Amino acid sequence: MSDFTGGFWPVYVAGVTLAGIVACLLLLWITSRKKVVATADNTTGHVWDEDLTEMNNPMPRWWMWLFVATIIFALLYLAAYPGLGTYEGQLGWSSRGAYQGEVDEANRQLVPLYAQFTTRKVEELAGDPAAMAIGERLFMNNCAQCHGSDARGSKGFPNLADTDWLHGGSPEKIAETIRGGRQGTMPPMADAVGSADDVKNVANYVLSLSGAPHDSVRAQLGKSKFTVCAACHGTDGKGNQVIGAPNLADDTWLHGFGEQAIIAMVNNGKTNVMPAQATKLTDAQIHVLASYVWGLSNKPVGMRP
Repeated sequence: MSDFTGGFWPVYVAGVTLAGIVACLLLLWITSRKKVVATADNTTGHVWDEDLTEMNNPMPRWWMWLFVATIIFALLYLAAYPGLGTYEGQLGWSSRGAYQGEVDEANRQLVPLYAQFTTRKVEELAGDPAAMAIGERLFMNNCAQCHGSDARGSKGFPNLADTDWLHGGSPEKIAETIRGGRQGTMPPMADAVGSADDVKNVANYVLSLSGAPHDSVRAQLGKSKFTVCAACHGTDGKGNQVIGAPNLADDTWLHGFGEQAIIAMVNNGKTNVMPAQATKLTDAQIHVLASYVWGLSNKPVGMRP
């Protein structure tokens, strides 16, 4: 019940729950005391299909006490488990706690499996088929949703199988990225660049850095305006891995290629977020996963057959 954002709804839910239980108990009490006058033959006078007569027999006592038992059980359950607004229950049980307990138990059982990998370097581990089979499963379960099953990414999601890295492709940097996540932000730069024509000139200059098709006249005019971009991307446009600024002088385009795509980026900016995995994966799992990702674009040391 942690999703409540105000004090009213927990009280409302608890009140409705208890009112429903009390209403059931009251209904049973009223029903048990109500006396229905029957005809002389103990029937209600209702007949179906010529010979099916409705009798006026009282409800069996055991049936009534069964309802009472369910009400008592409901009250005991609500006292022990969360069910009344923000009340956590005497046993302190929660679905989140139960889930975390299962995860912790699973991780404890996996300790012997990962123990054989934790002391080995990433460069060597990337050549171990057994470790990479586990790394592939970790990747499919935690990374493939964004980077694709082949790790080649898509628009807005980096390709992990090439040699282009926003924050660095060393084993340490890859593990750091997996563990803590990344957030890359490019603010809208149109006002800083100048007019719409200036933005178009800058876009052509950026295209010229990688030898892509461009308007050479506009590119020359945009060179001076590129100085506002150089603070992050460098004067040569080759980026800065310290802050995750992309290299604009290669042929890798994360958010789309062409003049219009670059103009949209300058005008609107972009924010990309990779969530941290430290809360989902153990250090040993991150080590194996980093080895797998590193091995996608590097040759492992002493690769085993």
